[in-house]
Amino acid sequence: MVFGEDAELLNRTECTQAALFAVEVALYRLVESWGVRPDHLAGHSVGGDRRGPCGGGAVAGGRVRAGGRAWLMGALPEGGAMVAVEASEEDVRPLLTGGVDIAAVNGPRSVVLSGDEGAVLELAGRWKHKRLKVSHAFHSHLMDPMLDAFRAVAEELTYERAAVPVAGQPARVDAEYWVRHVRDAVRFHDTVRGLQDQGVTTYLEIGPGGVLSAAGQNSVTEDAAFVPALRTGRPEAETLHLAVAALHVRGMSPDWAAVLAGTGARRIDLPTYAFQRDRYWPDTLPATTGSEPAGGAEDTDFWDAVERGDLEHLTLGLDGHAADDLAPALPVLTAWRRRRRQESALDSLRYHVAWKPVTPTDPGPLTGTWLIISDRPCEPYAAALAARGGPSSSPTGTARSRNSTTSAASCRCSPSTTAPTRTTRSCRAASPPPSTWSVRNPPSPSGR
Repeated sequence: MVFGEDAELLNRTECTQAALFAVEVALYRLVESWGVRPDHLAGHSVGGDRRGPCGGGAVAGGRVRAGGRAWLMGALPEGGAMVAVEASEEDVRPLLTGGVDIAAVNGPRSVVLSGDEGAVLELAGRWKHKRLKVSHAFHSHLMDPMLDAFRAVAEELTYERAAVPVAGQPARVDAEYWVRHVRDAVRFHDTVRGLQDQGVTTYLEIGPGGVLSAAGQNSVTEDAAFVPALRTGRPEAETLHLAVAALHVRGMSPDWAAVLAGTGARRIDLPTYAFQRDRYWPDTLPATTGSEPAGGAEDTDFWDAVERGDLEHLTLGLDGHAADDLAPALPVLTAWRRRRRQESALDSLRYHVAWKPVTPTDPGPLTGTWLIISDRPCEPYAAALAARGGPSSSPTGTARSRNSTTSAASCRCSPSTTAPTRTTRSCRAASPPPSTWSVRNPPSPSGR
């Protein structure tokens, strides 16, 4: 049935519930064998039947209860409707009629209506909605005819307290609890909120489709995550391993030896990076938060009173009407102050471009031997060198590239040591660089 070709067969509730029981219990046992063990359990509608076997209860009892429930529901006349609407429970409840029940509250603005088809569709038309593909109107008054027979099945079973805490389940579970479970609304939103209040931040959905992961994300804070073990239309083995990997990066590592057993895979070290252990960030002064005003203790005292809303402190020594005049301004001042703090904190994390004047320093007189090569007269360059204390000279030759017609005056200047009392320079023709330049003296008539 689960792996058969008749998809419509799985849409019949007596087959759907049996198949879900088999898939979800088996999937739970698989991830449990990989070292993934929950701190809490929760179920949605028929998923509640799996909480017992998964929480340490007997699989046989859960199977009998789930099977009896499925066949009794399947024996009911088909009909009715279930519609998911984008509305809150507070919006929907005042508008309920005798033919419409709330089947589930899945989120702050996600409610499922169930009951007589005409009445359900009429009420659902008030909001954005989607009709669910089901054979019966579950969790509605249309389930009432099978409750007594189901109670008889449930009373034949014994119940034990689950080894893993089950969200929303009372301390004592009996047959009547499971009868109410068939008829009452599924309060998935409340269940998730209750788990969040207990510190739960990661939820693994055991079941096909990943529908609850999408719904549950709307009921938790941003730091919480829902991870579906399976997704519709995606390879099952790949999706399940991605789910285990998602748990790992959130700090709940499985037993990787068990996960990888029989696959031939092995653990390796991550490759290093080219820049590993090299620090490129510049050293900076500790960032300021902007919490201390520049005006000193008086300003600090003033803004502390503003943020506390302490009108008495702010108006101390003023006339009696000062508090009434200042009260409307407090929210504005507080908002301004907080905004400035946030901006200051952000500014401390940003790069800043600043221009600072540079004071020229005297590099001292030029020394050594200098070679001037130019296609223009050398005198201006020689004069510039002389102004900096370097050698002074005039051109004595013309250099020409063998591969070019460009002419260049060339001279080499070196300090003279014959007259220490004054700066003098002597200039001689530069020696030709090997194989590239030649020196012609005097210049040719053509100037080349």
